[in-house]
Formats: sequence, structure tokens, C-alpha cells
Amino acid sequence: MSVTHDYNVSVKWQKDRMGLMATPDATQTIEVATPPQFPNGMEGIWSPEHLFTAAVNSCLMTTFLSIAENSRLQYAEFSSSAAGKLEMVDGKYVMSEVTLRPVVMINNEEDRAKADRVLQKAEQNCLISNSVKSRIIFEPTVTILSTVEA
Repeated sequence: MSVTHDYNVSVKWQKDRMGLMATPDATQTIEVATPPQFPNGMEGIWSPEHLFTAAVNSCLMTTFLSIAENSRLQYAEFSSSAAGKLEMVDGKYVMSEVTLRPVVMINNEEDRAKADRVLQKAEQNCLISNSVKSRIIFEPTVTILSTVEA
């Protein structure tokens, strides 16, 4: 039995190299524009390249949260930074890689192995990472709350 879900997004040009992105599933809209590295690109506005990188990073987070809950992992904090790399390959621009740097803060050393396993499972099961052809570089860190506070 196949399970499918549909996600609908629209974009409407506003001015210059900028549009407004929306979905019937959310109340917020997102301005999106050509990044400033390209002709007539715009500063200070999300670009498709940012959104691509954000999709991989936010999927890692939501996957982690789900697996951590199911695994009963006790953690104090989760954060993650991501860096997307755009480069010319065979005459075409591609997002060639995304480096993910998640940080999980746990309360005690006894949870480190479980936190490492949950992070690895999250990386392996992130549906966005599994859907793109970009190379995904995974650099997780687990810290202990008492170590950070000292």
C-alpha cells in the first residue's frame, strides 16, 4: 500500500527579480528573489538556494525530533546550521553539496551513545536529503549541558 502526500506551493512575481511564495497550508508567505551573486539579484531576501539548503536542514531537525521522541532520548537542546554549495558542473549550476552541522545538547554522559544513534538515524531517514542528488556532508556534535555551562 503506497502512502502519498501532496504539497502545493505557488509563486507570483512582484517586482524586479522578486516574487511572493505561498501555500494553502500556511498563513505566512515568503519573499523569494534571485540571490545577489547573480545579475540583478537582491540583498536581504530568501533565494531558491537558501530555501533548498533550509529544506535539507529543517528536514533533518524534524526527523531528529520524531526519532528522538520515539527513542525517548532526553535532550536539552537541538540546533543545526547548514551550508549549501552552488557550483557550475558540466555547464550548469547545481547545488552540489549541503553540509549539515547539528548540535544536540544532552543532560548527562549516559545519553551520548543514544544521542549519536538518533542523529545518525535522522541523517539516514531525512526524506529531503534522500530526495536530492546533492552530496550531504554530516558533521554532528553532541555536547553535555554541564560541560557547556562550566
